[in-house]
Amino acid sequence: MVLFSYLPFVLEALYLHVIRKIRFYVAFVVIVFFVIPAWILFVPAASFPHGALVEVNEDMTFSQTAALLENQNIVENATLFKILARVTGVDTSVKAGRYLFSEPQGVAVVLYRLAAGDSGIRAIRVTFPEGITVREMGEILGTSLPGFDTETFVYNATSQEGYLFPDTYAFYADVTPEEVVSRMQARFDEVWNEITIDTPESKERIVIMASILEKETKVGEDRQIVSGILWKRISIGMALQVDAVFGYIKGVDTYHPSGDDLEIDSPYNTYEYPDLPPGPIGNPGKDALTAALLPVASDYLYYLSDMEGVVHYAKDFEGHKKNKEQYLR
Repeated sequence: MVLFSYLPFVLEALYLHVIRKIRFYVAFVVIVFFVIPAWILFVPAASFPHGALVEVNEDMTFSQTAALLENQNIVENATLFKILARVTGVDTSVKAGRYLFSEPQGVAVVLYRLAAGDSGIRAIRVTFPEGITVREMGEILGTSLPGFDTETFVYNATSQEGYLFPDTYAFYADVTPEEVVSRMQARFDEVWNEITIDTPESKERIVIMASILEKETKVGEDRQIVSGILWKRISIGMALQVDAVFGYIKGVDTYHPSGDDLEIDSPYNTYEYPDLPPGPIGNPGKDALTAALLPVASDYLYYLSDMEGVVHYAKDFEGHKKNKEQYLR
């Protein structure tokens, strides 16, 4: 009887022992088969960099790719990464390209992106207004594309001033200066082929004239009339005397020349040197290029823009002086 009186306590102790054992094994199984794999697959490396850019070349083996990712701290262990890639089949399906890791990501995501070719690099829209200079383009690119090599772009693009078409472009965040120049040159060629006509003037002179028209006038009809005036001045040996060149000479966005500026010794000074300046003073758009190609003949030899941008014409210098007194005071 005494022995049976302890039986409930023995059974309860045995039950608790079994339950602890079960809990231990359950916890062990959960940790080994769920927690650890989840940690390995989904928790980013402790030193995962922000904004890392990794380039996977087509001729790289997967071992080289894994080593590259380990060196960049994208993954913590290249060997484990290769094992997981082999198990999932990713080791034979990696897409070559540049991959941007803007935020920490686990191995599972890294493997998926390599297999899917998900670069993580999104296109950014960049707009260049008509008449913009290479220097101004560099400033816009530097602001729009973090990390963009503005200095190299300006160095490469300066010789192409006038031939980089101002438009809205979609650039990837990792675009190179060379790629930007190439895209904009190709767009210029495309537009030029759309509007080109037989003309006695060379392409270079047309582009220079268009770059001046872009800054001198804003309305298409006025641009064609002003184009006719400027080409007429050249034909009679008269200096162009356009103010738009001084912003380019001074390296500023907009500029109104002073009396002293008109005497600056620069081949771009159209008051001191006859004919067109030696190169474009900006990158003209389609309307300005068209106006340079298709000038409108008139009796006018002078023009000016008032404070509202309205253009007033005169046949001679006396009429021009009257327009100055009436519209610029």
